[in-house]
This record gives sequence, C-alpha cells and structure tokens, in this order.
Amino acid sequence: MAKRRKLEAPSADDISRFEEEFRRETAPRGPMSAPIAQVAAETAGAYDPRPAEARAEAARDKSDAARMRAVEEKGLVIAEIALEEIDADALVRDRVVLDADEMNELQMSIAANGLRLPIEVFALTDDPKGFKYGLLSGYRRLRATQALNTLKGGRYATIKALVRDPQAMGGTFAAMIEENEIRAALSHFERGRIAVIASQQGAFVNTEAAVNGLFPMASKAKRSKIRSFALIFEELGDMLTFPDLIKEREGLKLAAALREGHEARLREALASGVPETPAQEAGMIEAALATLAPAAVDPKRGGRPRAAARVAQEVSLQSGVTLSSVEEAQGWTIRLKGKRVDRELVDLVMAEISRLLERPD
Repeated sequence: MAKRRKLEAPSADDISRFEEEFRRETAPRGPMSAPIAQVAAETAGAYDPRPAEARAEAARDKSDAARMRAVEEKGLVIAEIALEEIDADALVRDRVVLDADEMNELQMSIAANGLRLPIEVFALTDDPKGFKYGLLSGYRRLRATQALNTLKGGRYATIKALVRDPQAMGGTFAAMIEENEIRAALSHFERGRIAVIASQQGAFVNTEAAVNGLFPMASKAKRSKIRSFALIFEELGDMLTFPDLIKEREGLKLAAALREGHEARLREALASGVPETPAQEAGMIEAALATLAPAAVDPKRGGRPRAAARVAQEVSLQSGVTLSSVEEAQGWTIRLKGKRVDRELVDLVMAEISRLLERPD
C-alpha cells in the first residue's frame, strides 16, 4: 500500500510570494475588465472598416513609399533642383579650362533636346553662402544651363540632379575624379593639379597618397607621370599660361629639371614674356631647358673610387628590355638596352627613379 504524502498548508510568506510571481507573469488589466473584454478590445483595434479595395490600395501605397525611400537613400531618384541652390565651386574643380566652342554646342543641345544626363550633387549643411547643395560632377552641364537661363530670361531655372553621398563613393575628390576619368579625359597636368589640391585641403596626407587614392586603377607608370605633373603645378603653376596643353614628353623633362633644382632658372625664363599660344610657351620652356647644365655630382657621395667599371647585375625583362647596373669610379650607372628603349621610356624611368630617391629614409 502506497504511503500517503502529508500536505502542509502554505504559510503567509509563501502566499505573498505566490501572489507576487503571479502579478509579474500576468498582463495587467483594468479593474473591471474581464478576459473576454480584453480580447474584444484588441480585435476591435485591429479591425479596418474600409472596403477590401481601399485596404489593398493603402497597402500598395505603403509598399511604394518604402521602395521610394530605399531608392532615394541609394541616390537613384532624379530631383529637379533650383540653380540658385547649387554651389558650383563647392569643390576645387579638376578641369582647368572650358572650351568655348564645346560649351556653345552643349548649350544648343540642352536647348533643343533638354538635359539628357543629370548632374550629381551632395547635400550641404550650414553652408555660409546659403547653398543647399554642392556640385559633385557635371560642371560643364551646370554652367551651360546657367548660361541658358540667363539668355532665356529664367526659362531654365532648375536642373535635373542626382543627390549622392560622396563619402559612400570614396570621398568628394575621388567621386569627382572618377566621373571625369570615365566621361572626359583629363590631361596629366589636371590630374596632378587636383592631387596637389586634395592633399593641401587635408583629404590626403601628401601628394603621393592623393595620386594613389584618386587614381587607384591607373598603372604605376601613369601614376608616376601624374606625380611629375603635380610637381610642375606646385613649382610653376602660377607662371604657366597653357599648363593643360603641355605634352607628356616635355612635361617629364620639365619635372626632371625641377627635381635637379632648376626652379629659379625656369621661373625666370617664364617671366620674360607672356606667350599668346601654347606653341610659344612650349618654345620658351624648351629654350630654358636647353640652357640648363646637368646636375653636379658630389664626389663625396660616389663611394670609394674603383679602378675599372664592372657590371654588378643584369636583368632581362619579358618586354625585351635588359637592365644592367654598372659600378664606376664616379658612382653607379643603370643601362637600358632593347628595341623598346627610346627617349620617352628613359624619361619615364628617370622620373620614377627620382621619385624613389626623394623619399625620406
């Protein structure tokens, strides 16, 4: 026979504890509300008295609004923005000059067919000049529309634009450069100029970092050329009349002369007159370069003299070029041999070597 368990009545403390646990685990209700009343209230609150068609329309509107917010956040909605709200010079532009004939053609195209490609802007906060947006890309399109608005008495007071988040595109300078690299070729001088300005405005720690950050897809050789033209802008930018038309080969020679310390002589030559054409300015630069003597070699930096030159290393590249280093009494010589070796390649190699040797230890 099973043994009976003796039950004990709960104490007052036990009853208080049971009631406290019950109150914590039970949803509060009004003093006069029964469970059925609470269920009825919740059902009434969830009831929508509108017809099924109206409820379906409201659901579509809610879904459309959510999608609209999503595409706006991604910068995919074309807005119609007043010209007076856009600061065209919020960023230092990479373009140096605007061709007058091309601008006239663009104005006629916009007047005939409208603006087919919207500009890109970014929102400004607390702008001291009162602008709501800063121009990111589309400088020529904006200027052409502004000119049309002036000519047509206010008929072109707004412009189609995409509102972008430049930080999501790598920063304002990078976004601007990317747009122009894709749609319009920049000169080496324009690339070098914007790299220097981006560095000066604190977007990058130095010009080299700016070149690498703004032109990440460019080859090493192209970035080396940009750095050479950045040096030209830093040292002679205020003296040049047609800097964006300097040819690549002449620009590399000019940069090499600046690295050798001939800045004062070149500035003196450019200050002797104001050229009327790019050809005249190129002639002045060429004449100045022709008078420059090669950089003097400091014998103290050449190491211990050797009795005779000897080849220290020779490397044959897949491109067909052979590099050899030769140790001589005055120092070291690097020789290039092969069918591809010409003056332009030598200038490029000189520019790259100069850049590497200028790096601080």
